[in-house]
Amino acid sequence: MNNPAEPRAVVFTSLLSKTYLAFESKVEVLKNINLEVKEGEFITISGPSGSGKTTLLNIIGAIDKQTSGKIYVFDEDLETKNEDFLAEFRCTRVGFVFQSYNLVSTLTVFENVAFPMEWRREPDLDIRKRVEELVELVGLQQRSEHFPFQLSGGEQQRVAFARALANDPPMLLVDEPTGNLDRKTSAHVVEILRAMRAQNKTVIVATHDSRISELADQKLWLENGTLMSQNE
Repeated sequence: MNNPAEPRAVVFTSLLSKTYLAFESKVEVLKNINLEVKEGEFITISGPSGSGKTTLLNIIGAIDKQTSGKIYVFDEDLETKNEDFLAEFRCTRVGFVFQSYNLVSTLTVFENVAFPMEWRREPDLDIRKRVEELVELVGLQQRSEHFPFQLSGGEQQRVAFARALANDPPMLLVDEPTGNLDRKTSAHVVEILRAMRAQNKTVIVATHDSRISELADQKLWLENGTLMSQNE
């Protein structure tokens, strides 16, 4: 049970494991992960490429399911939920920023950011106001009618942040947000994350960027399927 005087745990895992089948052999990506993330915490997860960071984010965000063990996110046992519940959960409770951006190529910046709100059938005026706020937050006011192919990698990443924030989710899951960006462009992303931390959102970032790790309440290391603390 959570102590009422303390922030509640919004992510709790117990002996969480994930195994994939590859060419008739089993690959253990995650092994008995125990993790607790409190409301408003900023968490970074580092580790070698292929160590399972993306898989862990996807399980927390209800995109993937564990092979064994338990996970509760916002007190919900995600393993027991149907796809309708999970779709609503992903749209309202969690904001995703993918390493490959995952923008819709046929939609403009405005339309990409508006999409999560349109899925929820929010009023048009509310959508327009929210999109304008978000494109200003990420510094892309002059790009709202451009398509993804007309943007740099850094601009696409900032659109991805704006889209993730569209429905004002309480938690952000962010996968290597500066991995493909130069140092100057990465600085814009770090400032966005700093702003999210100041808004008391729960943020979990897979990253190798020391500037992002400096923001963290918990610094974690994932290697060979095992999660370890790097906090001093």
